[in-house]
This record gives sequence, structure tokens and C-alpha cells, in this order.
Amino acid sequence: MAVDHYENFPVASLLLPRRLVPAVQAIYAFARSADDIADEGPATPAERIAALKDYEAALVHIELGQPPADPLFQNLAATIAAHDLPYRPFHDLLSAFRQDVTVSRYQTYEELLDYCRRSANPVGLLMLHLYGAATEENVRDSDAICTALQLINFWQDVAIDRQKERIYVPLEDLARFAVSPAHLHEPHGKWRTLMRFEVERTRALMLSGAPLATRLPGRIGLELRMIVQGGLRILEAIEEVDYDVFRRRPTLRRADWLKVFWRALRMRRASL
Repeated sequence: MAVDHYENFPVASLLLPRRLVPAVQAIYAFARSADDIADEGPATPAERIAALKDYEAALVHIELGQPPADPLFQNLAATIAAHDLPYRPFHDLLSAFRQDVTVSRYQTYEELLDYCRRSANPVGLLMLHLYGAATEENVRDSDAICTALQLINFWQDVAIDRQKERIYVPLEDLARFAVSPAHLHEPHGKWRTLMRFEVERTRALMLSGAPLATRLPGRIGLELRMIVQGGLRILEAIEEVDYDVFRRRPTLRRADWLKVFWRALRMRRASL
């Protein structure tokens, strides 16, 4: 498992109830295609922003009961109507994707969390609505899990993002640990101290939301427990390579998946 893009979206999971597959696929198609507009291909920043504005306009037309003829938006409109989904998460996603085009540095951790609030948390919120479980407590824990997953992705991809001239490690943290942005290519001692701090903070955030995975019943509960344990295992993998994410991107192999599944089965309300 690599916590990447929207790959923690349970589009084809055997644990996903068949009745929800079309809805999840429609949401995924919207999020993934919009994300690709922001990140992939040779388009200029202006062209990317224009294309994302077209997505925003299409979403507004759906709200007005006039979805565009494009199958992507027709399917999304049908999904929103069938499950009474809120529109705010979709707008938040588009806001984050536009930010991807124009912002390549984050001064503070709070700024990074605000980005995660719009780029990652809407996914969990929409899934909770599909399951009819969007209570205040569940949304709070889902936000913690989704933000943690996004942060794990950043820590995995420091080298990849640097090649794209992006830095997601907060600049205030780089300064605090005396790590120069120009040196984000080697695992020296100061870097390891910085990443230890980020990994521990992210683990604490994930564990703060983990009780959601023990509250939700059935398939969604097991799905979420595996997502939580998968994220925690990635953090362990970062530690096991001594924070050297430059020469080898930590991912989960088959043996790791067995460990993730076993840990997911053993999770209990009182002991995560």
C-alpha cells in the first residue's frame, strides 16, 4: 500500500457493499480527474485553473438541477441526488486542487492542515454520508484519519515532490530543525530528527481518529481499520529505513499487508 492520490478510496474493495460501488466510483472519478487536471500533463497553470473553473461551474449547474451532458457529471449528479450528499465537500476539493496549481510551499503546520482539510477530509466526510454515519463525533475522527493519511503521503513523497518543486514539510519545521530546503535530497542527522518529529506527530493524529474504526460496524468498520493500520504501518516503514525516503519510497509489500490485516482484526474499542 502506498498512501497516494485517492488510492485509499475503496473503489474496488471487496469490503465495499455492492450497492455503494456506483456512488463511490462517481465520486472517485470526479476527485481523481480534477486532481489530475491540477497535477498531470503539460498544461500551463492558467490552463489548469481554467479547467478547474469549468469543474466548479459544472458543480454549480448540478446544484441548480442542470447537470452537464458529460457522463462524469451526470453520474455525479445522480449520486448526489440518490444519497442526499452535501455539495460543500466537492467545492472544498476543487479549492484544494486550485491551490495545488499556485502554492508550492507551506509556511506553517496550520497552513498545511488547512490544505488537508480541503484536499483529504472531504473524502471521509462523503463516505460517512454514504453510510448514513456522518455524526459530529464520526466526522471529527474521520477528519483526523484523512488528514493523517494525507500527511503520510507527504512524508513518503518528499523526494518526488521536490522534483516537482514542491515542499510540503512546513517551512517553520525546516527552520526549527535547521534543515535547508536546498538539502531535501539526503538523510543527514538533522533531517532524521525533523522526520522523527513529523512521523510521531502524524501517528498521534491518526490514533486520535482511530476510535471511529471501532465504532463503525461491519464492512465499513473493517475497511477503515485496514486503512488506519495501513497508514500506521507506512509510518513504521519510514522509521525502519531510518527516515531515508530519498532512495526508497516506503510502501507496503505482501507481508506488510498480512500484518495490516491481522492488526485490523485485533483492533478493539479500548485498545487500538
